[in-house]
Amino acid sequence: MYDLIIIGSGPAGLSTAVYGRRAGLDLLVIEEKPMSGGQVLDTYEVDNYLGLPGINGFDMGMKFKEHADQMGTAYKTASVVAIQEKGKVKTVEISDGTCYEAKTLVLAMGAQHTELGVPGEKEFKGRGVSYCATCDGAFFKGRDVAVVGGGDVAVEDAIYLSRMCRKVWLIHRRDSLRAARSLQGKLMGCGNVEILWNRTLASVYGNELVEGVKLHHTQEQGEDDLPVEGVFIAVGMRPNTEYIRDQIPCDGLGYVIAGEDCATKVQGVYAAGDIRTKQVRQIVTAVADGACAVASIERYLMTE
Repeated sequence: MYDLIIIGSGPAGLSTAVYGRRAGLDLLVIEEKPMSGGQVLDTYEVDNYLGLPGINGFDMGMKFKEHADQMGTAYKTASVVAIQEKGKVKTVEISDGTCYEAKTLVLAMGAQHTELGVPGEKEFKGRGVSYCATCDGAFFKGRDVAVVGGGDVAVEDAIYLSRMCRKVWLIHRRDSLRAARSLQGKLMGCGNVEILWNRTLASVYGNELVEGVKLHHTQEQGEDDLPVEGVFIAVGMRPNTEYIRDQIPCDGLGYVIAGEDCATKVQGVYAAGDIRTKQVRQIVTAVADGACAVASIERYLMTE
């Protein structure tokens, strides 16, 4: 019987482990991938984490893992297939049928940006292809970039990038945007943004870094070649909550409903990082959730 089981070992999970061990909790981290660190491992450079400007994403992930290791964190590499809440006992079942029990759970499985699956997208991820304008936009100051999408996030990204980039191309597969009219009005007021209608991203190309994209016309034959140094893909996110949605209340998009204290609507179960309902999903907020979750867990365990 553990005090705490943490599912996921990205920044939120590892931060929870560090704070949990400092609080003297007997805990276990379950991670399905062979290497801890989460999405930051695939990030070329992180320039907005306090005190560590320009750090390589892989190095940052390894520093997080090393810190958790130094605290004596125990790990299990496995896929979680189900969780059960039986009053004060929480059960976590992994893929080989083994079940672990704990007094509390922290769900830190994160969320995934929706990928288009086009040639070059994966190869240039973190080297010109990004899924977060607020995270990576500063790297492209004074450069030409493209944003792919037509919803609120894509339009917000284009507006944000227009303030620092020389030229922003918004690529949309239809002839009208899905974004809120108020956002569309702001977009049309940006003098350096141009919308390319009825086009989809066909491929991304370059050498070490992105040098351009090829666009496919949706209503006629042919492709366009668009030289850009950055490609921001904003076509949605998907939280990794498929196997818990029948146990833990989620919102309409699948994010676990939890506030700043990280407590879910199920007693003794907490959500940290990108998986929970929140306004900003970045590394710094994921790490902060780890501290908040453990503070809530300590209060909960005191009242058992």
